[in-house]
Amino acid sequence: MKKHFLLLLGISLLTFHPALAQDATQKIIPVVKETNSLPRFDLDFRGGSPGELRNAIEKATAKPLNAIIPEDCSDVRIPGISVKNVTVAQLFEAVTLASKDTRRYPTGGYGAFGRGENWSVMTLTYGFRTEGTPNENSIWYFYRDKIPDPRTPVPDVCRFYQLSPYLDAGYKVEDITTAIETAWKMLRIAPQPEMKYHKDTKLLIAVGEADKLQMIDEALGQLSRGSPKQKLSNGQDSEKSKPH
Repeated sequence: MKKHFLLLLGISLLTFHPALAQDATQKIIPVVKETNSLPRFDLDFRGGSPGELRNAIEKATAKPLNAIIPEDCSDVRIPGISVKNVTVAQLFEAVTLASKDTRRYPTGGYGAFGRGENWSVMTLTYGFRTEGTPNENSIWYFYRDKIPDPRTPVPDVCRFYQLSPYLDAGYKVEDITTAIETAWKMLRIAPQPEMKYHKDTKLLIAVGEADKLQMIDEALGQLSRGSPKQKLSNGQDSEKSKPH
């Protein structure tokens, strides 16, 4: 980890040879160019919390460092650092790059076929940031990315579904809503979204989490492929009309 960190920091210092690693340094080079006037220092940090890193920097520079560290970030473990002739901006940029951690996590809900969990991928980082071009009086604040909690309540949405085509095809409102509620029940969704039929406009009004309301779209999509009741009735009539 320490070797990896030193390699990243070394790349950030090679501003006089931009062709060596253009892609790797495209984020770092602008910071280095804009902050070359900042005081430089050597640092040997054996690893520790953000507060311990701040104290080590103040000791190495013999100057106070304006830094804000939230309580929920005080337990972050920063790896050991051994650098020479760097600025605070260069050091913090390298800390952020070295902290990158890509993770796959569940987001809850249901997949396209109504089973299992949805998954997402997120790259997490931590480090010190500041607004504007860093200078000796900049105020740095520590941040840490976190994976979203799938248990966090998802806001409800309201959707409207025009049922006229399905009612004209011979279905009843109860036929449609019962089929949808049966699917929710089979998936053990609780509480279920709420549905109400507005007779004057023939609109089905549904309120609930967006991923659960998607099943209404899927049910109506299957019904729109054809009207089994109408086809069955037409088929019976055509059989009776055949000459014997």
